[in-house]
Amino acid sequence: IPDFHNMELLSIVAAIMSFAYTFIGLALGFAKVVEDGEIKGDITGVSTATTAQKVWLSSQAIGDIAFAFTYNIILLDIQDTLKAPPPENKTMKKASATAILITTFFFLCCGCFGYAAFGNQAPGNLLTGFGFYEPYWLVDFANACIVLHLVGGYQIYSQPLFAVAERWISNKHPNSEFVNKERRIKLPLLPDFKLNLLRLCFRTAYVASTTGLAILFPYFNQVLGVLGALNFWPLAIYFPVEMYLAQNNIRAWTGTWTVLQAFKIFCLLCTILALVGSLEGLISNKLS
Repeated sequence: IPDFHNMELLSIVAAIMSFAYTFIGLALGFAKVVEDGEIKGDITGVSTATTAQKVWLSSQAIGDIAFAFTYNIILLDIQDTLKAPPPENKTMKKASATAILITTFFFLCCGCFGYAAFGNQAPGNLLTGFGFYEPYWLVDFANACIVLHLVGGYQIYSQPLFAVAERWISNKHPNSEFVNKERRIKLPLLPDFKLNLLRLCFRTAYVASTTGLAILFPYFNQVLGVLGALNFWPLAIYFPVEMYLAQNNIRAWTGTWTVLQAFKIFCLLCTILALVGSLEGLISNKLS
């Protein structure tokens, strides 16, 4: 897929898959709570042997929550594909608010019902962590939806990096056929498509390297926590706040400026805590 402008179908399929496995996970968690007739776990969360372990697990949870904000990596790229009128920023603002409300609702419901169903034994991922076994066909279908969703998500989230790297290489080597030439490929029963050798080689190497890293660190929650912490503060907090201050000409030490600076510092501390806790969990799991 060359760029963001060719991803409409993939985005629709990925969204449908996301809703499908989310509904299944929510329904299975709710059904298990009803079947057991009790709510497992308690308000204090997973019990640990020491206070330090509790702090590490809590910080990992903060990192997992921060991972939900990674959409801001592709926010402006998606906005660039919109057509006006209405203005792109207004359409994106409405879409973002709607998406955040919907995903927050489903994430909270899945997390709460999953913990209510399994208590301290709740896996990091209800559907792939062997939390549910029955009905087999429904769990298998949900896992298939997860795979399809992640294939689409991987493409979408990788596009900004692909675009930056390929644009930089193209500027460095403007006369190279390997870098710039588009070759038209025709396969039986399929429409024509354009193939660029740089895209083929660079993206294949990128996918192979990230797959290798995933094999080295197959720890779902801890990896999400690290990625969430790395992306959250600079992209979701620092740059938006600084842009808001600059656009609105807010002077230093005014009430609004002070509140926003305190907000930035608080989120930075949460991000550092999440990063340290997630790295500790990653290293501990790797060494154990």
